[in-house]
Amino acid sequence: MKVKLQQVLPEEIEKRSFEIISAELGERTLEPEQEPIIKRVIHTSADFDYADHLFFSEHAVKVGIQALRQGAAIVTDTQMAFSGINKRVLACFGGEAFCFMADEDVAQAAKKNGTTRAVASMEKAAKLQRPLIFAIGNAPTALVKLYELIQEGRIYPKLVIGVPVGFVNVVESKELILQSGVPVIVARGRKGGSNVAAAICNALLYEAQKIDSL
Repeated sequence: MKVKLQQVLPEEIEKRSFEIISAELGERTLEPEQEPIIKRVIHTSADFDYADHLFFSEHAVKVGIQALRQGAAIVTDTQMAFSGINKRVLACFGGEAFCFMADEDVAQAAKKNGTTRAVASMEKAAKLQRPLIFAIGNAPTALVKLYELIQEGRIYPKLVIGVPVGFVNVVESKELILQSGVPVIVARGRKGGSNVAAAICNALLYEAQKIDSL
């Protein structure tokens, strides 16, 4: 069987990919505010289920964009998500990205308290004196800890992106963060991942960037 490849220039690949995504979504209508985020997640994962499974609290996208434009920092629970965030665009708004999972003090705190590093890293992030967006793509324990910190009044994130992937406490942690009272973007069910967390961050950043070009 002879395989025929499309000849596409590198700079055209993303554009063509989004055209294919739009075509395959067909006549389906997405909320205009949510559409760029949903399409970028599909672009990252090649999984159209996200058109149904991504949940947005009221005005979550608008709130996230506003927070980024005001210099909010993004805290991730994995180095993979941290690496995937477009830090050049983030820096244009005065923002930074953080991942504390590999920090020695986080490892020591987790061992001392008998918790996961994800829990200890959320504790450390809560001490940051600045607006925060959390992008959780791996650890359900991070989402649970965020919920607890919010309920204790120790933190009030501008936005929580809850998209951990897996089987143990993943669905439950996502449903819990939906009850936190803060703006959220959540991939309901088992699907998600660090790549999805980074994709949502980047989609918000690119939408924030578009405002300056208008």
